[in-house]
Amino acid sequence: MKHTLNDYITLLEERNLLAAPVPAELDRSAPVELVSYDSRLVVPGTLFICKGAHFRAEFLQMAQEKGAIAYVSQRPYPSLALPCLQVSDMRLTIAPLADLYYNHPSQSVKVISLTGTKGKTTTAYYLKQILDEHLAEQGKPECGLISSIQTIDGVERFESHLTTPEPLDLQRHLAHAVQSGMEYLVMEASSQALKYHRSLCTDFAAACFLNIGTDHISPIEHPDFEDYFTSKLRIFRQGDINCVNLDCLHAQRVLQAALAAGKPVYTFSRQNPEADVYASQVRKRGGDILFQVRTRRYNREFRLTMPGLFNVENALAALAVCEGLQIPQRCIYAGLAKARVPGRMEVYSSADGAITAIVDFAHNRMSFENLCRSTQNEYPDRRIVSIFGSVGDKALDRRKDLGEIGGRYSHQVILTEDDSGEEDTQSICQEIAAYVEAQGCPCAIELNRGEAIRQAILNCREPTVLLIAGKGDETYQKRGEEYVETPTDAEYVQSFLREYDGARGLDSSAMVRGLLAALPILGRYAGKTAAVHCPAVADAALTQDAAALRAVGISVRVLEGGIPDKEPAAYQIFFTPEGGNTLERMDAKRARELLRNSQVSGPFAQTLQQCLDVLDSGGEEAVILNGQTEHTLLLYFLERQGISITP
Repeated sequence: MKHTLNDYITLLEERNLLAAPVPAELDRSAPVELVSYDSRLVVPGTLFICKGAHFRAEFLQMAQEKGAIAYVSQRPYPSLALPCLQVSDMRLTIAPLADLYYNHPSQSVKVISLTGTKGKTTTAYYLKQILDEHLAEQGKPECGLISSIQTIDGVERFESHLTTPEPLDLQRHLAHAVQSGMEYLVMEASSQALKYHRSLCTDFAAACFLNIGTDHISPIEHPDFEDYFTSKLRIFRQGDINCVNLDCLHAQRVLQAALAAGKPVYTFSRQNPEADVYASQVRKRGGDILFQVRTRRYNREFRLTMPGLFNVENALAALAVCEGLQIPQRCIYAGLAKARVPGRMEVYSSADGAITAIVDFAHNRMSFENLCRSTQNEYPDRRIVSIFGSVGDKALDRRKDLGEIGGRYSHQVILTEDDSGEEDTQSICQEIAAYVEAQGCPCAIELNRGEAIRQAILNCREPTVLLIAGKGDETYQKRGEEYVETPTDAEYVQSFLREYDGARGLDSSAMVRGLLAALPILGRYAGKTAAVHCPAVADAALTQDAAALRAVGISVRVLEGGIPDKEPAAYQIFFTPEGGNTLERMDAKRARELLRNSQVSGPFAQTLQQCLDVLDSGGEEAVILNGQTEHTLLLYFLERQGISITP
């Protein structure tokens, strides 16, 4: 739907933004073909916006020559004949104009907005994966995403440069999402976006406040912490439901702001059992993280397959949003188990296991300290070497914060390039180095980021964890005003680990060959069919086991939530918390005796009866496995761990 100039003028009048009378010569009935602040994109019928500290009159001249019919500006340019809609505040003006031009897209797609000093991106990816599971069940398009890593709107898919786009770009992405039939879109809301009203006029189906710490304090961002904090609190003004972390700093003030908005509030916590979403029993099992969650709707265990215990807090934020949106718990479980975030807690190792390299986007005090503390706890006996830098021209407080934390937790720090922009990289590194060395930590400077990572890997002489922080999965460096394409930190790490392995004559495929040795054992079951009965959604380990068995020719059917098996199968497999891990065989007669004499009870007795039922229906073998054992399905076929019942 196209709007006329009069529609835009009326909008500005309603919002009391006009600072001067509308020019009499302006044709209010003229249709507006485009609203834009990029003179390169102007077409005849464009309403042009004069925006930005670097705006020059020649941009407006170009817009006029290309057919703009009027321009919006805080100051007029009388040398040009083009009519001016003069406004009092450009930042309050652009978002309403963008929303009108794109026909209020946030009214047709459910936008979930996240703000916080750390964890926004991880939480966004958790939510996207959960919602993708939910949408896939209904045959609907995937969930959209606007994050610091990636933008996905159903039409465009690209690596992001801004956490939250400018208003016209934001509304274009939302309009694309509507056009593509997307039901949900998850977006990160930066403090700058909230302060300068980039997301103004965008309806949030849910708004979530993750946490608050000191960041982005600089002359060109936020002059002080109070400005930073109050900017983030604005997110609640737009939420239909609001979610609050009760464990964050200044939690009571955050909660009060959420309640003051007059919309439903959902709280989450690891410390306060009164929270709407409460986590307990957080623990590691193998490479996974398990935790118990109680909400208004359920009480169950969830699993994260991404490393980092601190990610439980991000998962809880996603769970609180899902609680407010009434997303089924099976989709939440599957989404959290599958979720991966490019450039977040990506772990790589050398062939001899001496080097563990962790690539993470951690770039401010809170995120970097969480990363360092978690690494120290998980690798207490290893040397820690940190490789990082800090951005130029902004977030000046990070240099002290990152330097102090890196020096406190590391045995060595290597400083390098990280989007220096128009500032000198050497000067940035030297500034950080003073804070590192004040902690008694040795510090080196290597301006080339790839070479810094290479040196850190090749110079390892003892078991070491390398923390490569700040860039994550980004494929560019900002140098001057240009974004220069570079390898990602993960690509650097993988390349130099291969160099490390080669220099030491290490065979990086040895582990793979070790795994392949198990295949002949599994091969004896090739051509057989196993029906796997899950009490709920299959967890990540079970999914992996099923894939491994299928790879060697075993047909595996996973039946969830008590779904009856209507097809023949050699193995009917059930799970119980009480199932044994050692081989125990019995026939149906013995199983019936156990039940008849009440020698078994509870869930195990129910499972045993299910086994007898499938045997009575012609099954060859029924199996009971301990559902608490990691990779229990694979262990049954490799070592026959479990209870086998035959006719």
